[in-house]
This record gives sequence, C-alpha cells and structure tokens, in this order.
Amino acid sequence: MKMRLHCSLAIGIITMLVLSTPSSLSGAEVPKGSRPNIYDESLDGSKQVSDALATAKKDNKRVLIQFGANWCGWCHKLHRLFDTDKEVNYELKAHYILILVDVNKGHNAAQMKEYSAERLGLPSLVVLDSTGKHLTTKNSGSLRKVITIAKRR
Repeated sequence: MKMRLHCSLAIGIITMLVLSTPSSLSGAEVPKGSRPNIYDESLDGSKQVSDALATAKKDNKRVLIQFGANWCGWCHKLHRLFDTDKEVNYELKAHYILILVDVNKGHNAAQMKEYSAERLGLPSLVVLDSTGKHLTTKNSGSLRKVITIAKRR
C-alpha cells in the first residue's frame, strides 16, 4: 500500500511540475521530420527492463518505463519535458531508472501486455520497484491535458 501511494505521488508530482512549469513545453514544436529518434527500435524490451532492474536494485531506485514510438508526438513532448524541466529531471534521476521501450508496429508488444499498457495509447508509463514488482501503469492522457492547459497560460 505504501509503495503504491508513493508511485501515485510520484506521478502526481510530475503532473504538478508540468502544470507549474508551462515554459518547459511552450517552445516551438520540433517538426516531425527533424525529430531525433528517442526509441531504439532494435532493442528487446524485456532485456531493457532486466538491465534497468539490475541497476535499480543496486541504486535503490524504481524503474519507470515509457512505452512509445519515434512517430509519436506526445512521446517526444514527454521525453523533452523529462530532459529539460529541471525539477522533473531531478525527481526522475534521484528516484528512477528511466527506460524508453519502443512499441512501433507491435515491437515489444509482450512487455506492454505484461504491464497492462496495451490499450492505453502512447506514451504509457509503468512503474516497477527495484525487485520488479509492478506498482502502477498510467495512461499519459492526464499529462496531455495538463500540458495543454499549461501551454494556454
């Protein structure tokens, strides 16, 4: 119960930070054709999770999985937020091992299904504790709403 509350709190903190820092997403959009690939389409998602769990156990952190695809605009927006917003970036680096798992054209579909993310849309976020226990799966839809509201300010 305590761990589930902490995960919900972490997702809530990220949401609040997005809402309170509209400048982090208010810059010009990167044109679709010039976006760098943020997902490695050749990686095996289960190996990514396994490697992240080994690091998380050693560093006493959680694993945050961001399921997405290089064509997904919202995936790029969330990734950019994670990189550029100082408070969000600090929170992630202090408490999580972040991995980006590609799901383009059914790639790594088994991992999405394993964490009940296959019907949620992209990006989807999953939190695991350092032992691999599945703590929560969240649709990023609520973050999209917050981002949209923040951009209107």
